Amino acid sequence: MTSIIDVKDLTKIYKLYANPSDRLKESLHPLKKSYHKEFFALNNLTFHINKGESVGIIGKNGSGKSTLLKIITGVLSSTTGDVKVHGKISALLELGAGFNPEFSGIENVYLNGTMMGFSKEEMNNKLEDIIQFADIGDFIYQPVKTYSSGMFVRLAFAVAINVEPEILIVDEALSVGDIFFQAKCFKKFSEFKEQGKTILFVTHDMSSIMKYCERVIVMNEGKIVEEGPPGPMIDVYKKILVGMYDVKDNSKSVSPEHTLYDNDTWKDKLNINPGYSEYGNKRAEILDFAIFDHNNDLTNVVLKGKPFKIKMKVQFNDQLSEPIFAFSIKDARGTEITGTNTMLESVNIDKVVAGGICEVSFKQNNDLQGGDYLISLGCTCYEENDFTVFHRLYDIMNLHVISNKNSVGFFDMNSTILISDSERKR
Repeated sequence: MTSIIDVKDLTKIYKLYANPSDRLKESLHPLKKSYHKEFFALNNLTFHINKGESVGIIGKNGSGKSTLLKIITGVLSSTTGDVKVHGKISALLELGAGFNPEFSGIENVYLNGTMMGFSKEEMNNKLEDIIQFADIGDFIYQPVKTYSSGMFVRLAFAVAINVEPEILIVDEALSVGDIFFQAKCFKKFSEFKEQGKTILFVTHDMSSIMKYCERVIVMNEGKIVEEGPPGPMIDVYKKILVGMYDVKDNSKSVSPEHTLYDNDTWKDKLNINPGYSEYGNKRAEILDFAIFDHNNDLTNVVLKGKPFKIKMKVQFNDQLSEPIFAFSIKDARGTEITGTNTMLESVNIDKVVAGGICEVSFKQNNDLQGGDYLISLGCTCYEENDFTVFHRLYDIMNLHVISNKNSVGFFDMNSTILISDSERKR
């Protein structure tokens, strides 16, 4: 296949100074004394993107993904190495970065077109499509400084995606606007893919990676870790997130459910909500908790349609009778989607002794729609008919669901559809 983007030995180094004055000291020092530390945002990257490929780039925050895209698009220069691009690029990086707030929407359309190398005549031919796609009404004739943030990104996206590029580069930009505008953006994205155009896609939405990408590059700490089909690469990404990826021999990794040492905890490997809340009398205390996917990998990321487990370890600081263990799942708006507890599931524990530790595992099939959720945990009981809370952790950790197909609402009914044409009129 013909390559359309060639990256060879690419490195980007930033100089980090402890104090602002150190930069001046370094520039004026007669012996060229160094006052900085080198930070490798990108470290010797080499890869090729073929014409017509849809390639995803994934990695945790700070891995160098956005820096790489900015160098490919010419926004940044590299320290060493070479990037060759054989085609016209439209990049959705920092939407609206080139807009002048004093200009009207129309004027900014022409301004951005000029910055992308289009003539006025070419932009005249694209203007109607851009206006219709942005769908901001008469505001298109008003100064951009009067726009809401939603109108601003709609216009920026409309300009970027309607210039018919050979290469589309997207950095977390498909989540702009309301759900209807997002649907229109994804439809346009699918059209690009069907037209055989080259797409380079950076996102934390693993469902989009699964749906749109044929090949995925995994980055970590400025380096390419692995590249390959979406499924296996998402598994690599999940291991990186929880610090369980072994670069020497990732194929023989063992489930962390059984390999943590006494001083290790599951929760230290997970993405914990810094804004969680807790309360309770601590006569029982949730010491540790985790999510394990269908491969028994410790992770915050699970697949729709696959089983997963929510686990917690509870220490009893008093002798208790019939404790109740519970979890619940909310969406990002705080709506409680589902949950259960040992009492509802008729799983009873008669007595526990002080100093004892109980490990509780909730296993279920995942029928939630793709997206992000928050998990809460609790240990409670009824004492002489009074409800007692020992320990509750609200919104303690996130759950990210990867899905190839979302239906309407919070969960999938997994409908089986049969269509008969025997009664069709002749």
